[in-house]
Amino acid sequence: MYEVCSYAYKKTKNLLLFINKKIRSTGISPSYEEMKSSLNLKSKSGIHRLISALEERGFVKRLAHKARALEVVKLPENASANDIFNTFTPSVIKGGLDKTTNTSSEISVLGSIAAGTPIEAIQQEVDRVSLPEDLQNNGEHYGLKVKGDSMIEAGINDGDTVIVKKTTSVESGQIAVVLIDDQEATLKRIRKKGNTIALEAANKNYGTKIYAASRIKIQGKLVSLYRNFH
Repeated sequence: MYEVCSYAYKKTKNLLLFINKKIRSTGISPSYEEMKSSLNLKSKSGIHRLISALEERGFVKRLAHKARALEVVKLPENASANDIFNTFTPSVIKGGLDKTTNTSSEISVLGSIAAGTPIEAIQQEVDRVSLPEDLQNNGEHYGLKVKGDSMIEAGINDGDTVIVKKTTSVESGQIAVVLIDDQEATLKRIRKKGNTIALEAANKNYGTKIYAASRIKIQGKLVSLYRNFH
Protein backbone atom coordinates (compact mmCIF):
# COMPACT_ATOMS: atom_id res chain seq x y z
CA MET A 1 0.00 0.00 0.00
CA TYR A 2 2.87 2.37 0.87
CA GLU A 3 4.55 1.72 -2.50
CA VAL A 4 1.31 2.55 -4.34
CA CYS A 5 0.88 5.81 -2.42
CA SER A 6 4.54 6.70 -2.93
CA TYR A 7 4.26 6.06 -6.67
CA ALA A 8 1.11 8.17 -6.95
CA TYR A 9 2.70 11.00 -4.94
CA LYS A 10 5.79 10.99 -7.18
CA LYS A 11 3.69 11.10 -10.35
CA THR A 12 1.54 13.93 -8.97
CA LYS A 13 4.56 15.94 -7.86
CA ASN A 14 6.35 15.41 -11.19
CA LEU A 15 3.27 16.57 -13.09
CA LEU A 16 2.98 19.69 -10.93
CA LEU A 17 6.64 20.58 -11.49
CA PHE A 18 6.31 19.95 -15.24
CA ILE A 19 3.26 22.24 -15.44
CA ASN A 20 5.06 24.91 -13.43
CA LYS A 21 8.18 24.84 -15.62
CA LYS A 22 6.13 24.88 -18.82
CA ILE A 23 4.13 27.91 -17.69
CA ARG A 24 7.28 29.71 -16.50
CA SER A 25 9.11 29.09 -19.79
CA THR A 26 6.27 29.67 -22.29
CA GLY A 27 3.55 31.50 -20.39
CA ILE A 28 0.92 28.85 -21.21
CA SER A 29 -0.17 25.52 -19.75
CA PRO A 30 1.12 22.32 -21.37
CA SER A 31 -1.28 20.24 -23.43
CA TYR A 32 -2.61 16.94 -22.08
CA GLU A 33 -0.49 15.18 -24.70
CA GLU A 34 2.64 16.94 -23.42
CA MET A 35 1.77 16.04 -19.84
CA LYS A 36 1.11 12.43 -20.80
CA SER A 37 4.47 12.19 -22.57
CA SER A 38 6.36 13.81 -19.70
CA LEU A 39 5.12 11.14 -17.28
CA ASN A 40 5.24 8.26 -19.79
CA LEU A 41 1.56 7.51 -19.27
CA LYS A 42 -0.43 5.55 -21.83
CA SER A 43 -3.67 7.51 -21.63
CA LYS A 44 -4.88 11.03 -20.88
CA SER A 45 -7.33 9.73 -18.29
CA GLY A 46 -4.41 9.33 -15.88
CA ILE A 47 -3.52 12.99 -16.38
CA HIS A 48 -7.12 14.03 -15.66
CA ARG A 49 -7.01 12.11 -12.36
CA LEU A 50 -3.68 13.63 -11.33
CA ILE A 51 -4.84 17.17 -12.14
CA SER A 52 -8.02 16.61 -10.15
CA ALA A 53 -5.90 15.45 -7.21
CA LEU A 54 -3.69 18.56 -7.48
CA GLU A 55 -6.77 20.77 -7.67
CA GLU A 56 -8.36 19.14 -4.60
CA ARG A 57 -5.16 19.73 -2.61
CA GLY A 58 -4.95 23.39 -3.65
CA PHE A 59 -1.80 23.13 -5.77
CA VAL A 60 -3.43 24.18 -9.04
CA LYS A 61 -6.65 25.76 -10.19
CA ARG A 62 -8.41 25.73 -13.53
CA LEU A 63 -8.84 29.12 -15.22
CA ALA A 64 -12.41 29.89 -16.22
CA HIS A 65 -13.26 30.47 -19.88
CA LYS A 66 -9.93 29.02 -21.06
CA ALA A 67 -9.62 25.50 -22.39
CA ARG A 68 -7.21 23.34 -20.33
CA ALA A 69 -5.69 26.50 -18.80
CA LEU A 70 -4.14 25.95 -15.37
CA GLU A 71 -2.55 28.17 -12.75
CA VAL A 72 -0.01 26.83 -10.25
CA VAL A 73 -1.06 28.12 -6.83
CA LYS A 74 1.74 26.60 -4.77
CA LEU A 75 4.54 24.04 -4.97
CA PRO A 76 5.59 21.30 -2.53
CA GLU A 77 7.63 22.55 0.42
CA ASN A 78 10.46 20.18 -0.50
CA ALA A 79 10.74 21.49 -4.08
CA SER A 80 14.30 22.52 -4.94
CA ALA A 81 15.36 25.65 -6.80
CA ASN A 82 15.95 23.50 -9.90
CA ASP A 83 12.38 22.21 -9.55
CA ILE A 84 10.91 25.69 -9.26
CA PHE A 85 12.90 27.55 -11.87
CA ASN A 86 13.29 26.76 -15.52
CA THR A 87 16.98 25.97 -15.23
CA PHE A 88 19.57 27.01 -17.75
CA THR A 89 22.31 24.48 -18.54
CA PRO A 90 25.60 26.27 -19.15
CA SER A 91 28.29 25.30 -21.63
CA VAL A 92 31.15 24.63 -19.22
CA ILE A 93 34.74 25.04 -20.41
CA LYS A 94 37.30 23.78 -17.90
CA GLY A 95 40.46 25.77 -17.42
CA GLY A 96 39.09 29.08 -18.66
CA LEU A 97 37.45 30.53 -21.72
CA ASP A 98 38.36 28.79 -24.92
CA LYS A 99 40.61 30.97 -27.05
CA THR A 100 40.57 29.90 -30.66
CA THR A 101 42.71 30.96 -33.59
CA ASN A 102 39.65 30.92 -35.82
CA THR A 103 38.64 34.57 -35.40
CA SER A 104 35.62 34.12 -37.65
CA SER A 105 33.93 32.19 -34.82
CA GLU A 106 34.77 34.71 -32.10
CA ILE A 107 32.40 37.26 -30.60
CA SER A 108 32.94 40.42 -28.58
CA VAL A 109 32.47 40.51 -24.80
CA LEU A 110 30.96 43.93 -24.13
CA GLY A 111 31.74 44.52 -20.47
CA SER A 112 29.90 43.31 -17.35
CA ILE A 113 26.18 43.25 -16.61
CA ALA A 114 24.41 43.35 -13.26
CA ALA A 115 21.17 44.72 -11.89
CA GLY A 116 21.04 48.35 -12.99
CA THR A 117 24.22 48.43 -15.11
CA PRO A 118 24.60 51.81 -16.87
CA ILE A 119 24.22 51.26 -20.61
CA GLU A 120 27.63 52.87 -21.20
CA ALA A 121 29.24 49.95 -19.35
CA ILE A 122 28.28 47.41 -22.02
CA GLN A 123 29.03 49.29 -25.20
CA GLN A 124 32.75 48.63 -25.63
CA GLU A 125 34.61 45.41 -26.33
CA VAL A 126 36.68 44.20 -23.37
CA ASP A 127 37.45 40.65 -24.53
CA ARG A 128 36.68 38.06 -27.19
CA VAL A 129 35.47 34.47 -26.80
CA SER A 130 34.76 31.68 -29.24
CA LEU A 131 31.17 31.11 -30.31
CA PRO A 132 29.95 27.52 -29.83
CA GLU A 133 29.74 25.70 -33.15
CA ASP A 134 26.01 25.06 -32.87
CA LEU A 135 25.37 28.82 -32.67
CA GLN A 136 27.48 29.81 -35.65
CA ASN A 137 25.64 30.97 -38.79
CA ASN A 138 22.56 31.56 -36.64
CA GLY A 139 22.31 35.29 -36.15
CA GLU A 140 24.53 37.87 -34.46
CA HIS A 141 25.82 37.27 -30.95
CA TYR A 142 27.78 39.03 -28.23
CA GLY A 143 29.05 38.19 -24.75
CA LEU A 144 28.61 39.82 -21.35
CA LYS A 145 30.34 39.11 -18.05
CA VAL A 146 27.86 38.45 -15.24
CA LYS A 147 28.21 40.36 -11.96
CA GLY A 148 26.13 39.35 -8.95
CA ASP A 149 23.94 36.43 -7.91
CA SER A 150 20.46 37.51 -9.03
CA MET A 151 20.23 34.64 -11.58
CA ILE A 152 21.98 31.81 -9.73
CA GLU A 153 18.86 29.63 -9.50
CA ALA A 154 18.74 29.62 -13.30
CA GLY A 155 22.31 28.26 -13.35
CA ILE A 156 23.94 31.65 -14.06
CA ASN A 157 26.74 32.44 -11.62
CA ASP A 158 28.77 35.51 -10.75
CA GLY A 159 31.74 35.61 -13.15
CA ASP A 160 30.10 33.61 -15.95
CA THR A 161 30.20 34.95 -19.50
CA VAL A 162 26.77 34.75 -21.09
CA ILE A 163 26.29 34.41 -24.84
CA VAL A 164 23.47 36.62 -26.08
CA LYS A 165 21.76 36.47 -29.47
CA LYS A 166 20.80 39.91 -30.72
CA THR A 167 17.03 40.32 -31.01
CA THR A 168 14.43 42.93 -30.17
CA SER A 169 11.76 40.46 -29.03
CA VAL A 170 11.60 37.36 -26.84
CA GLU A 171 8.91 35.00 -25.61
CA SER A 172 7.52 35.34 -22.11
CA GLY A 173 9.63 33.18 -19.81
CA GLN A 174 12.91 33.59 -21.70
CA ILE A 175 16.00 35.16 -20.14
CA ALA A 176 17.04 38.36 -21.89
CA VAL A 177 19.25 41.42 -21.74
CA VAL A 178 16.92 44.40 -21.41
CA LEU A 179 17.37 48.14 -21.42
CA ILE A 180 15.29 50.13 -18.91
CA ASP A 181 14.42 53.73 -19.81
CA ASP A 182 17.32 53.76 -22.32
CA GLN A 183 19.69 54.03 -19.34
CA GLU A 184 20.16 50.78 -17.44
CA ALA A 185 20.77 47.25 -18.69
CA THR A 186 20.06 44.04 -16.79
CA LEU A 187 19.81 40.28 -17.35
CA LYS A 188 16.47 38.89 -16.19
CA ARG A 189 13.68 36.47 -17.08
CA ILE A 190 10.89 38.24 -18.96
CA ARG A 191 7.20 37.97 -18.04
CA LYS A 192 4.72 39.72 -20.30
CA LYS A 193 1.21 40.64 -19.16
CA GLY A 194 -0.91 43.12 -21.03
CA ASN A 195 0.95 46.41 -21.34
CA THR A 196 3.48 45.51 -18.66
CA ILE A 197 6.71 43.55 -18.51
CA ALA A 198 7.99 41.96 -15.33
CA LEU A 199 11.73 41.45 -14.87
CA GLU A 200 12.11 38.35 -12.74
CA ALA A 201 15.28 37.37 -10.89
CA ALA A 202 16.19 33.73 -10.34
CA ASN A 203 17.07 34.18 -6.70
CA LYS A 204 14.49 34.22 -3.92
CA ASN A 205 16.38 37.08 -2.24
CA TYR A 206 15.52 39.43 -5.10
CA GLY A 207 12.09 40.78 -5.96
CA THR A 208 10.36 40.99 -9.33
CA LYS A 209 10.11 44.47 -10.85
CA ILE A 210 7.22 45.41 -13.12
CA TYR A 211 7.46 48.13 -15.78
CA ALA A 212 5.28 49.60 -18.48
CA ALA A 213 6.21 47.81 -21.70
CA SER A 214 7.12 51.16 -23.27
CA ARG A 215 10.01 51.54 -20.79
CA ILE A 216 11.65 48.25 -21.78
CA LYS A 217 13.77 47.48 -24.84
CA ILE A 218 14.97 43.95 -25.52
CA GLN A 219 18.67 43.83 -26.42
CA GLY A 220 18.99 40.08 -26.91
CA LYS A 221 18.16 36.66 -25.47
CA LEU A 222 20.40 34.30 -23.54
CA VAL A 223 21.43 31.26 -25.59
CA SER A 224 24.52 29.87 -23.84
CA LEU A 225 27.27 30.69 -21.37
CA TYR A 226 30.86 29.95 -20.46
CA ARG A 227 32.08 29.26 -16.94
CA ASN A 228 35.69 30.02 -16.08
CA PHE A 229 37.48 27.56 -13.79
CA HIS A 230 40.77 28.57 -12.15
